[in-house]
Amino acid sequence: MLVLTRKVGQSILIGETIEITLIEVRGEQARLGITAPRIVSVRRKELVARDGQVNEVSPESDDQPSASPDAEE
Repeated sequence: MLVLTRKVGQSILIGETIEITLIEVRGEQARLGITAPRIVSVRRKELVARDGQVNEVSPESDDQPSASPDAEE
């Protein structure tokens, strides 16, 4: 695991198309902004684990996962 330190307003890039920005820190919570192509599914890990959702695309499939950001807080 890569561990980085960021200040509010600073970002990290994953590849060339995914950017994660630290928006705000309140106590023990950090608010992140994520910019990614629509084809990239961005979901909260605890919700995926709770719901048992796994959205994998097999290499021979033409289907692409849809962007489904979780709006729950």
